[in-house]
Amino acid sequence: MIRAAVVGLGWWGQTIASNLATSDIVKPVLGIDPLEPMRAKGAALGLETSARFEDALARPDIEAVILCTPQDHHAGQIEAAARSGRHVFCEKPLCTTAVDAERAIAAVKTAKVQLGIGHERRFEPAVIEMRQRLADGEFGNALVLEGNFSQDKFLNLPPDNWRLSNKVNPVGPLSATGIHLVDLSIAILGKPTHVWARLATLGSRFANGDTLSVTIGFESGTTATLNAVLATPFMGRLALLGSKGWMEIRDRTHPENPTGWDVTRVVRDQPPETAYYQPHPAVRDNLEAFGRAALGGPSYPVSHGEMLTNVRTFEAIQCSAKSGSIEPV
Repeated sequence: MIRAAVVGLGWWGQTIASNLATSDIVKPVLGIDPLEPMRAKGAALGLETSARFEDALARPDIEAVILCTPQDHHAGQIEAAARSGRHVFCEKPLCTTAVDAERAIAAVKTAKVQLGIGHERRFEPAVIEMRQRLADGEFGNALVLEGNFSQDKFLNLPPDNWRLSNKVNPVGPLSATGIHLVDLSIAILGKPTHVWARLATLGSRFANGDTLSVTIGFESGTTATLNAVLATPFMGRLALLGSKGWMEIRDRTHPENPTGWDVTRVVRDQPPETAYYQPHPAVRDNLEAFGRAALGGPSYPVSHGEMLTNVRTFEAIQCSAKSGSIEPV
């Protein structure tokens, strides 16, 4: 078992601690947050608490850190944790620039520690099946990937929350939900080459936008069209269209508390098939895959190369949202 510190006890840090409460692979024992009310919430979840990130690295019984901190902290915290010999699981985005990501990945390689990333959507059963059916040739050649991951959870945040900061988080919908779709598009379609993005504020007063549309072109000639909105009730949808058929996955609820997925699959000259997929703890699956890899088990299924490609695409989308132009990845 890996004993871990959860660094950042806000909404998602608490979600992760709750998901791991019954895990026999990763055990959160310490919660770190500079704010006393957040530490109180960590204590209510059974964690010891402290105010400083360095306190986690000073404890010899802490083998891993789980970073749920603002994204501009990630690179430095990954490097510090790696230097101290700790495994690192980092919430998305891994970093905000490719230069930072390269440095962070180099640090974990040098320290020979495990790096995990908070892209739990890869671990949803229907997504795993979609990727396998594509690999098996059922859908023919991939043509287009369509994705939408939207929510309105941030409408109740105070205006000074870092998630709404145009300085710290200049394309808000991208880091909130869109980055998951970027990761899935890389996992399914391969290497991206160019992006075009449009950001607007249409349903809120968010300083960093609430409506994002992104088109990504891939080396193979395929395209992903992705939407992330922070001013509409929850919607989650992923559809892969191929030369022989297609598959669509619709989330019933936010992945924070999954209640299952409705899946439609169509192959040419066959009747459509529809199915309901039961709820599944994809967040915990991701963290436990990280833990098993750290313990010397199966390799973690998201490679360093994919993590770096994701950050490069993240950076290109931010550039495109600002310039209005097609930007290279």
